[in-house]
Amino acid sequence: MGKYVFGVDVGGTSIKFGLFQVTGELVEKFSIDTNAKEGGRHLLPDVSQAILNKLVGHGLTLDDVKGVGVGVPSPVTDAGVALIGPNINWKEPVPVKEILMNLLQLPVYVANDANLAALGELWLGAAKGKTSVVLLTLGTGVGGGIVVDGKIVNGAGGAGGEVGHLVTVTKDGALCGCGKFGCLETVASATGIIRLAKAQLSNFKGESVLKRVDHMQAKDVFDGAIADDAFCLELVNQVGDYLGMTCANLAVTINPEVFILGGGVSQAGDVLLDAVSTHYEAYAFSSVKGTPFNLATLGNDAGMVGGAYLAMCGE
Repeated sequence: MGKYVFGVDVGGTSIKFGLFQVTGELVEKFSIDTNAKEGGRHLLPDVSQAILNKLVGHGLTLDDVKGVGVGVPSPVTDAGVALIGPNINWKEPVPVKEILMNLLQLPVYVANDANLAALGELWLGAAKGKTSVVLLTLGTGVGGGIVVDGKIVNGAGGAGGEVGHLVTVTKDGALCGCGKFGCLETVASATGIIRLAKAQLSNFKGESVLKRVDHMQAKDVFDGAIADDAFCLELVNQVGDYLGMTCANLAVTINPEVFILGGGVSQAGDVLLDAVSTHYEAYAFSSVKGTPFNLATLGNDAGMVGGAYLAMCGE
């Protein structure tokens, strides 16, 4: 049995790799640029070649490797087929598992990148020691990963965990990139928070630091809240309300041991955690009150770590 596994996290800009021992020790972390040209057809051969090159560099053979776990920015079926990946120029289903197994002659396991990030946090991060976790990644969009009893919740069609597209605003919701209106992503992502701030700032009669900001970022909103800016405090409270309600609804569906907040927006820290957990407690069913909220600790490595764990478990 191989003593090593690879974790791979495919992103729109770069592809991150981790070579791990099956005991969890990281041997080496490396990355390559994502080549999404020509419909992304070069991407998987690039992944394969990078892995094979690294084996040679470490004096390893295929027999030394137990498997490869790969996260892609797409819904993924149980058969390892990525349904669509606009960020990497995949406009139709791609049989990722089949292609990579043929290229590498190794066991390959494939999952949605956010689901793998949740698995990574469960193995070595903010949910270590737990078996059931919900991860919300708050960045340019809102991603989600769900693990129950140590298993990724993939769903019948691979869309399990797409919590960013839960409809949160039912009246006059903003258009989401998915084509729907009022998704969580439109009010809790970095871009959504900026949109809310700009839409409401002109009607705010008092002073606010945001009125003096030329190129607003979500960080400006949270920094303002920390500085007791009244407008920013109200906006963070609003975002916390949306997220708290969403998590309360997820809690009675999944009943996780812990919620993890990751992504760039989560760098706001306690001011965000406090707002979300306060509203969560107000909305939560009695049996799920008190579910803790933690900040993700693995950062951009979470998907890579989750991929390695997926390969280590062999499922």
